[in-house]
Amino acid sequence: MKNILKKVKWLAFSALLFTAVSCLNDLDVSLKDDDSFSVDNYFNNPDNPELPYKQFLAKIYGGLSLSGQAAPTGDSDLQSLVDEGFSQYLRGYWQLQELTTDEAIIAWGESDNPTIKDLNFNTWNADNKFNEAFFARVYYQISVANEFLRETTDEKLNSRKVSEDLKAKIKVMRAEARFLRALSYYHAIDLYGNSPFATEENALGSVPVMKTRAEMFDYVLNELNTIEADLPAPRANEYGRADKGALWMLKAKLLINAKVYTGQDKSTEALAAVNSVLGAGYSLSLDRNNLFAADNDVNGAQKEIIFPVRYDGVKTKTWGGMTYLIHGSTNDAVAKTIGIDFGWQGFRARKEFIQTIAGDPRVNVVSGTDSEDITDYLKFAQGKKLIKFTNKTSAGVSGQDPTFPDTDFPMFRLADVYLMYAELAVVNGKGDKATALNYINDLRLRAGANPVTLSALTPDFVLSERAKELYWEGHRRQDLIRFGKYISGYNWQWKGGSLNGSAIADYRALFPIPTKELSSNSNLKQNRGINQFWQILCYEKKYN
Repeated sequence: MKNILKKVKWLAFSALLFTAVSCLNDLDVSLKDDDSFSVDNYFNNPDNPELPYKQFLAKIYGGLSLSGQAAPTGDSDLQSLVDEGFSQYLRGYWQLQELTTDEAIIAWGESDNPTIKDLNFNTWNADNKFNEAFFARVYYQISVANEFLRETTDEKLNSRKVSEDLKAKIKVMRAEARFLRALSYYHAIDLYGNSPFATEENALGSVPVMKTRAEMFDYVLNELNTIEADLPAPRANEYGRADKGALWMLKAKLLINAKVYTGQDKSTEALAAVNSVLGAGYSLSLDRNNLFAADNDVNGAQKEIIFPVRYDGVKTKTWGGMTYLIHGSTNDAVAKTIGIDFGWQGFRARKEFIQTIAGDPRVNVVSGTDSEDITDYLKFAQGKKLIKFTNKTSAGVSGQDPTFPDTDFPMFRLADVYLMYAELAVVNGKGDKATALNYINDLRLRAGANPVTLSALTPDFVLSERAKELYWEGHRRQDLIRFGKYISGYNWQWKGGSLNGSAIADYRALFPIPTKELSSNSNLKQNRGINQFWQILCYEKKYN
């Protein structure tokens, strides 16, 4: 197994188009593996011809959960970036989407977390380490998917004398790889806007071009439409693998944000995608807490979870992912109550979020006397502590490992679909408000909150319901931008770097393309508003 994964990693590194060169030479990557083999040897497995392809596909899925080949660290996919745990995909995505909002602030300083405070303060620049690491992760994922697609063309399969039965299975795998690539491109569209672009059609080692945000949007939408027929029906694939339900969900997320991404309202199309998911056979978990438990793959929550990032305390050990999300939000005392051995005393909620949720039973606030105010962000004792995820099963049994959780991360789930329908009905005038009310009350009643009437359905109310239901699931920044509350009109403590918060420049709705990427590819241009000083500095270091 280890050698198989190493070979997959070799193939992945051969496809790394975006991060091989930097002005400071610290993104250079190399494979430390003495095994000698060819690509054709890798795919030649007479005893199990399917295994190499399935393992290669598993590498793409695993890229959302893990950071390298060894656990919890070692043989990193991105060997020279910041700490390996820092650069894990889910951890990076969560930090950019949550620490930059009212839902979370982290207590860690700069000594071993360089530039993390700038996420707290919305003051990042193009050299932010965590932005840099996530950007690299996104494009590493894309490059691995591209290489899988290069190695599974009809020409390649025919040359290896692959059977027709296996070809049919690989056709589905190819659709899954394209879905995963589309997912990462969607994250790039959301976080970076104009971005580098390459597919399997680009020659290995070629320099990616830059596409506009609108062009990337059109590409992802077309990809999803193209591969839809090749994916299994909703919930017909193995749990954790992409199917038509996951595709419709990604399509809905893309379309509901279309006005932000392209300037064009696509709410009618978004409603169609939402309705596709609603008709796909998913159902709400009867116990909402099961969604965030260590057995959420089998306790009934899997009927609500449309696409998870999978974790297993024995098989998927990492200092990122769910390890970070569960340990990072607690101290040692609370840790013992949720199935882990110690707390990292990292993030908690800001005052304005606590005021927004106003005691809603969906938000599990740790009992205690901690104030809502965070006058010193470095003091974990300040600010209300929340529990979202746990490493205990629905039966109260601790996970397999007290350090590394078994809990899957619900990237997409049905509750979000209910709330998207409500938003489209209330904010965009699409759909039926009475139906929207039913969906909102279904979620409220499940949690023990009182139902509301039609008169309560305002845009602000829908936004607050999204915060209550989906907090710490990686939606908040995107939601605030779409509702026009991120840049100005709504402030939270330390937004813009001041205690009481302040409006921020409109270019902060995007993250910058890292300086190192700009220096290595002349096709790329920085996002509007980012201080060009950082590009100049990189140039001077490279040539002087």
